[in-house]
Amino acid sequence: MKNFVAQLMSGVNAGIAALTELPVIGPFVGRGLVVITYTGRKSGKTFSLPVGYMRSGTDIVIGVAMPEKKTWWRNFLGAGGPISLRLQGVDRSGHAVTERDNGRVSVRVTLVDAV
Repeated sequence: MKNFVAQLMSGVNAGIAALTELPVIGPFVGRGLVVITYTGRKSGKTFSLPVGYMRSGTDIVIGVAMPEKKTWWRNFLGAGGPISLRLQGVDRSGHAVTERDNGRVSVRVTLVDAV
């Protein structure tokens, strides 16, 4: 069952990511979604997934809903690590660090090539 859910979520994530690339609705969808790509700290595998984001100055802040049910953000604990973002149709690179506060989890990305 767990494998089925993982495959289902992978398909859903791919579909949502594809929406950000469509000519008509892509810019609209991309205002609140960014596709992140990172390398797993244990597996060494590359992962991509769409996440909601907000701008904070030149940084990107990704809120992690239900963090106890997700693991991707743990790749950026401590000193953090490299991350790539497909932000409004443009590939960007940055450094991501997980921030935790009273049970809330967010990942702050400092863009290497700040806008």
